[in-house]
Amino acid sequence: MEIKYKCLVVDDEKPAHQVIRSHIEQCPELIYGGSAYNGKEALQKLVNQEYDIIFLDINMPILTGVELMERMPKRPVTIVTTAYSDYALKSFQHDVVDYLLKPVSFPLFAKAIEKAKLFCDANGHKTEIKNTIRLKVNGEVTDIELTAIICIESVGNYLKIYIRENIVPIVVYGSLIEIMDNLDNRFVQVHRSHIVNSEHLKGNNKHNLTLTDDRIIPIGRKYQILADKLY
Repeated sequence: MEIKYKCLVVDDEKPAHQVIRSHIEQCPELIYGGSAYNGKEALQKLVNQEYDIIFLDINMPILTGVELMERMPKRPVTIVTTAYSDYALKSFQHDVVDYLLKPVSFPLFAKAIEKAKLFCDANGHKTEIKNTIRLKVNGEVTDIELTAIICIESVGNYLKIYIRENIVPIVVYGSLIEIMDNLDNRFVQVHRSHIVNSEHLKGNNKHNLTLTDDRIIPIGRKYQILADKLY
């Protein structure tokens, strides 16, 4: 198993999310685990899911970053990202590991991550990530690298697994529910017939996703909340 650190980005401005997510994707040991656009939404995510590191803005509607820290003293390792220096003392009183001023440069981001990893390791906060999935393909057991899987499509009683650099998908017997149990949090079901690997997301809008092989995947209405994790 490879050890990685699952991250949550909390900010009320979409450009800030894009910057932090871009930085996360440059660090192979980090996983982008989703976004929240206010403190209340972040609190719900932190209660319902496990994260190793959160990037937390201070000035947000509904519930500020400071209020979130006060409500949730036991939380993942926290790095503050803000445009204001005024809250540094208050933040460090709430045990944040670093305080980054916007715009957040990658070198400062990388230094903060090294600090965060030390805290994560000391407190046992780490996400174990599978490198491969074992499937029966054409009668033979085969290990497939998870990073190579772009998406999975359900067709009747079979699954089409689209692999990076493979023109023809791998076809195996099974259902999305069964295979989802063997995937990690990079994979999100966005439609009753489709699971996508978030690492292969190229573009998105409200109705569909574009993947790195230029495949367009529809977003089902009942899966909209799950698909929002990819934005």
